[in-house]
Amino acid sequence: MRAVRTRSQERILHLFKTIRQGVSAQDIYVELRNRNQSMGLATVYRSLEALKLEGLLQVRTLANGEALYSLAQQDKHHMTCLQCGISIQFNQCPVHDLETQLQTSHKFKIFYHTLEFFGLCKKCQMAQAAAE
Repeated sequence: MRAVRTRSQERILHLFKTIRQGVSAQDIYVELRNRNQSMGLATVYRSLEALKLEGLLQVRTLANGEALYSLAQQDKHHMTCLQCGISIQFNQCPVHDLETQLQTSHKFKIFYHTLEFFGLCKKCQMAQAAAE
């Protein structure tokens, strides 16, 4: 059964169909204003939360605390450099079997998962070694 969505939620979902990467709530707020579909920032946050709880959006929190939202189409896996902030996506899923097992054993409906590794990229490692 499809949940009843507000007009704001529908506008945000429509916007996500044109975006190919994760975006912050502030970016969504600005983009809607640019499209003459402005809504309050609090409404953007409420709509994002409702869509997340419906399993339509996923959120990824970066090392700096910024939350990026995207359509919940597939699981996301990243390596993020703590120094320069570069984020490298990888497609291998080392926890897929665990996810299936958890859904079964705990009777828990999983919409998606994220896996994030934090460290230093090759460039930042080389810069750090040169500085020592």
